[in-house]
Amino acid sequence: MRQRLCSKVGCAREAVSTLTYDYPDQMAALGPLGAGGDPHAHDLCAIHTDRLSMPRGWVVVRHETIAQR
Repeated sequence: MRQRLCSKVGCAREAVSTLTYDYPDQMAALGPLGAGGDPHAHDLCAIHTDRLSMPRGWVVVRHETIAQR
């Protein structure tokens, strides 16, 4: 099986979570790796998962099933 990498430009670390956005509701969801192939989903490594920030007014829903590092 092919390793999935972080979607951040210049990052070559293994992805551990998937980020999706709901622009109309100004909400982002961060959870375990999704099935893949969704052009609107972004895979993130552990470092970028921990550093995630959103614009003021946005809500981030974090699913606690993300693997512990």
